[in-house]
Amino acid sequence: MNFQDIAKVAEHAAREGGRVLEEWSKKFTVSEKRRADLVTEADFSSQTAIHTLLREKFPTHGFLGEEGLSAEGEDTDYRWIIDPLDGTGNYVHRFPYYGVSIALEYQSELVVGVVYDPNRDELFSATKGGGTTLNGQTISVSENDTLDQSMVMASLPVTPDPSNPAVARFLNVLPRAQSVQRTGSAALNLSNVAAGRLDGFWSTSLKPWDMAAGVLLVREAGGKVSKIDNSEFAVDAPDLLATNGLQLHQEIQQYLK
Repeated sequence: MNFQDIAKVAEHAAREGGRVLEEWSKKFTVSEKRRADLVTEADFSSQTAIHTLLREKFPTHGFLGEEGLSAEGEDTDYRWIIDPLDGTGNYVHRFPYYGVSIALEYQSELVVGVVYDPNRDELFSATKGGGTTLNGQTISVSENDTLDQSMVMASLPVTPDPSNPAVARFLNVLPRAQSVQRTGSAALNLSNVAAGRLDGFWSTSLKPWDMAAGVLLVREAGGKVSKIDNSEFAVDAPDLLATNGLQLHQEIQQYLK
């Protein structure tokens, strides 16, 4: 199978994960894993549905998932990276900004990325070299090239201390951008950068499953992804700056030092 064929399977899995989330949305129970970091039974149910579907199609592939899923697989060239519910806090409070994120690495390179927003029934999908689509239509990043005309997103630690450098970065950008927001879903932030709805997004507190799919969406939509110091992005490092790839990337970066 080529990457586009694999992406179709991932799209189906993402929709299935989203369906499970919506089924659970009115009946889940909540426990507190740590302060302000809620996990629900919906996470596990969604991940199980996604993992089962993908494993049936690709039994030799490896898997990494937010809810304790880690399996190397016989074919070490392939690794699926799954977030069955990105935006758990939003989901718990019924704030409609959460989704399912599924990515595939081939030889440590992101080659398939899918993010599904069940609230809007929006399916973002990308393959390496194949561009990015939203519900089957090609999308691209925005053309804003100055921060004062841009809407950007930031991701802060779950319980940020006022002295945390992430807070200082947020405050540095706040008076310089047209709008700075914090939403609670990295996957959807990256998807909306890819769609040109947002101009940039940064974080230093993400996990691989939060950003793997979204990074490929941005890249294939014409954007740029790096660490916040403009060095090479690494999916296993919690450090990300994603923009439309114009001079905006360099302008934001100077305020994140």
